[in-house]
Amino acid sequence: MKGLLLRLSELDADAATAVRVIAHFEALLGGGLDPATLARSTAGLAGCPAGLELPDGRTARFGPGGVALPGAPGHVSGRVDLEPAGRVWLERPGTPGPFDELVLEWMAIAARVLAGRPRQTRPPRAADPALVELVLSGREDAPDRARALRLLGLAPETPLRVVAVAGGRGTDVGVEAVALLGRGALPGAVRVARVGSLGAVLAARPGGPRGGTASPAAELRAAVRDRARDRGTGRGAAHGVRVGVGGAADPLDARTSWEQARDALRFTAPGTPEEAVADHDELGPVALLADIPVERLRDQADVRRLAELADGERGGQGADPLAALAAFCRTGSLRQAAAELHLHHSSVAARLAHVEKELGWRLRDPRDRFRAQLALYALRLAGNPGGA
Repeated sequence: MKGLLLRLSELDADAATAVRVIAHFEALLGGGLDPATLARSTAGLAGCPAGLELPDGRTARFGPGGVALPGAPGHVSGRVDLEPAGRVWLERPGTPGPFDELVLEWMAIAARVLAGRPRQTRPPRAADPALVELVLSGREDAPDRARALRLLGLAPETPLRVVAVAGGRGTDVGVEAVALLGRGALPGAVRVARVGSLGAVLAARPGGPRGGTASPAAELRAAVRDRARDRGTGRGAAHGVRVGVGGAADPLDARTSWEQARDALRFTAPGTPEEAVADHDELGPVALLADIPVERLRDQADVRRLAELADGERGGQGADPLAALAAFCRTGSLRQAAAELHLHHSSVAARLAHVEKELGWRLRDPRDRFRAQLALYALRLAGNPGGA
């Protein structure tokens, strides 16, 4: 961790602050932790009162100056609920700070450890963006890319995968990538940095096909699901975070995996973890759709009508027929789609009936369902031309 902190001056300022937050809680978890210490140190880190209630009834509430605060909390600016009971919170006057969500997330991780739940997370290692860009570049010589890999602590002979992370509107993608990877507990060597408008993750881990690197897609979906649950949203990717996973590649050809990750990212949509995370390998030949020019995708009749349907619903009461359509196409089951979306099956059925009426499809027909799935993919590709 000391080596990580020494490199922070080289990093993007927001990503560096995110890593400092994680390093703070890593240090707490490595020592003698108790409720008072957790609440007091969090209040000092956040610069505002912080408190917690554990499932066993233990409580603590401190101000930023380290003084215990009596009574009930005042204005709660952010909170994370614990299971089966309890919560952690911050009491910042006005609007939450830019890193309050990350602070709360890691305070909740520490609180779960206090409550007796085993900790499964590990901190990511933030990387110098210039080195990561060099590794992902197709313009630099192989010896320069190999040297950059060694400086990042990665072996040039060990296969890796590249992951692309996009944040939702109003979020910092560097912070989102660090927070997601911090929660994701990916095994092996993991390096994360912001490259342009995306978070770039280099992941080298054993257990992949033919001696390559195993895909982290399952762990990333679990991390997105856990974040959504802990934020109390019940569904959807936290703040619209989306993730594309590239295929395993020789580290000296990481650019290929990076391109695949950005292509996979174009197939994603904010929503359930299954929609928010796409693996290029899992897409198979469907990934070839990313090679079709955007204008041709937009001009296709089914895609135009889906886009019009989506635009019309945005001005309505918030029902999203496209989310219901995507879940049904993926699962082939009305009840499974409803469970995934945390809706009653009758609500999903009504939305699908609306789609069928507007598009002229019979979604129980496998041919129409396949057509609908292709139209959904094409709509996403048309709306995410650059993978961002």
